[in-house]
Formats: sequence, structure tokens, C-alpha cells
Amino acid sequence: MYGKAFAPEYQGALTTLSVNSSLTDVLAAGTEQLRAAERAGKPGEVARSGLAVAEAQRRLGRVADADRAWKASYRAAREAEDAGAMAWALWSGGTLARQRGALPLARRLLQLAADLGERGGDIVVRGYSLAGLAETGRIQGDYEAVGRLHEQLLAEARRRGEARHTVWALEGIAQMHRNTGDYDTAYALFEESAEIAARAEDRRGHAWALRGLADVVSVRDGDTERALELLSEAETTCRAMRLSSALAYNHKMRGNVLYRAGRYAEARALYEQALAEFREMSEPRGEALSRLGLAKSLARLGRDRGETAAELAELAGTLERIGLQHARKMVARAHEELGIPDTGLALAGATEAAR
Repeated sequence: MYGKAFAPEYQGALTTLSVNSSLTDVLAAGTEQLRAAERAGKPGEVARSGLAVAEAQRRLGRVADADRAWKASYRAAREAEDAGAMAWALWSGGTLARQRGALPLARRLLQLAADLGERGGDIVVRGYSLAGLAETGRIQGDYEAVGRLHEQLLAEARRRGEARHTVWALEGIAQMHRNTGDYDTAYALFEESAEIAARAEDRRGHAWALRGLADVVSVRDGDTERALELLSEAETTCRAMRLSSALAYNHKMRGNVLYRAGRYAEARALYEQALAEFREMSEPRGEALSRLGLAKSLARLGRDRGETAAELAELAGTLERIGLQHARKMVARAHEELGIPDTGLALAGATEAAR
């Protein structure tokens, strides 16, 4: 049995905040507690309040503010000689680095966080940091290396009855199955994660699960309207909680669904919207994936083939610089789809990542 989802990153005086608290509310409460702790000269509480501020800023897409906040939290935790708080700050910094596309830095910070959490006896931050490492590897496409870690973390979360972490692990494993073409398994795992998230009142996890279900319903079943309904339900949650990144990925997925349905003008508008959102929050991975969808849509709408080929070549370089191992395959798939000769990219075994 799973209990109600909770947010361990909201600590100290902020433990009353819910996993479903609006990010603007989290930011306001965290900033208030941070200032009070600074006035009282309590570095431990400064660190823990600063963590909530860093996470709210990150999830709102305010990269520079989030970067300053997690570093300040780490400094305060070090002053307080609080290994657990130091680990949480490093976890926040590593998660931000992944969001920014700095994947080698993300791995370093998350490994440090996991090590500190283990030494300090904080199994929760250790688990979150290992999960961050697993997600970083999954995003890169290194499924063999991180698949076992996902399964291990899923087993640990199930054993402890941690709904939020169970949902995260199920969704990650589902995504790997989806990206390797095992749509039935992916659907079953996304469906289970949605059910657990709903029972545990984890609205963020539920929104991501709905997005995954929409993707599979679209690509496997060709059921465009059902996929759009699922995305609309998820978007309501994203807007209510101010989940900027999740909302942008929702819009990108809506573009994918419309593109698959041959509704290229509508897809173009959604990709343009997602691209603007990712650029505003400095999220290069989402930006590049939106550009790829936009390039394909424009090609279908009659764009010059030479311009499309040039953009695809540029995107291949951009995605590889981010560190995505499957970048060449994604662009090669686009060349193949559009019938545009590709002189530099391998075409075999191409699969398109959806997240």
C-alpha cells in the first residue's frame, strides 16, 4: 500500500507544504522562512529554506535564480556542518544542471549528493540523487547502464511504500520501453504510475503519466483525440501548479500528436509555442527537440529542402553537444521521414525520443 505523496525537499519550517503546493506559494513561503532564518543566524534553517527556494525557482524555469539559491543553500549547510542539507543542495544543483543540458556536471553533483547522503545516513536524499543519476543516463539514451538502476530504485520505493518515487521509477522505465518500441509494456507502466499517483494525490506525477499515456495512445493506436484529451487534463494540472517545464513538454507532445495525425499547421504552432517556452527557461534539450519537430512540420508545409537539411545538420551538432547519445539517430529518422538525403548521418536503427 502507498501512502499520500510527500515532498522531502520541503524541510524545516516548510514541512507543512504539500507536493501539490503551487510553486509560487512555495517560493513565497520559502523566501519568508529564509529571511527569518538569516535574521536569527540559523545556518541550518537557512540551508533548508533555501533548498525550497532553489527548487521553486528551478521548476518555474528561473535558471539564474535557482543556481544562486542552491549554491547559497550549500554554503549555509556547510557552515552548519549538516551533511544531509549539503547533500540536498547538491541534489538540487545536479537536477538544475540536467535541466540546463549540462549533463556531465549533473552527474558529478548528483554522485556527490548520493555519497554525502549515504555517509550522513539520509536514505531519502541518497535515493533521490541515485534517481537523478538514473534519469540523466536515461535522457542520454544509455538504457543498458541505467535500466537496472531504475529497477533497483523502483523495488526500494515499492518496499518503503513511497508513492512519489514509485511513480517516478515506473515512468522512467515506461519511457525506455516506449523509446525502444515496446508500446504495450510502456502503456501498462504509464497506466500503473497514473493510478498510483492519483491515489497518492501526486498531481505532478499524474500529469507526467498522462503525458506518457497520450504519447503511446497516439503512436500505437493512432487515437489523436484521446491523446489530446489526456494532454488537456495534464495541462490543467501544470497550469494550476505553475509547472513551467512540464507544461512546455506537454505542448511539445501535443505538437508530436498533431504531427503524427498529419495536422502540420497545428503542429507547427505548438512546436513554436513550446520552443518559446523552453527558450524563456533556458532549457536546451527541450528547445532542441522542439526545433526538430518544428523543422519537420515546416518541411511538410513546403519549406525549401535545402533549408531543412541545413537545420537538421545544425540540430545534430546541438544535440550531440548536449550529450544525447541518440541524437544522430533522431535526426537521421527525420531525414528518412522527409526523404531528404543525408550525407553525414547514419540512418540505421533510428528511434525518436519523446521526452
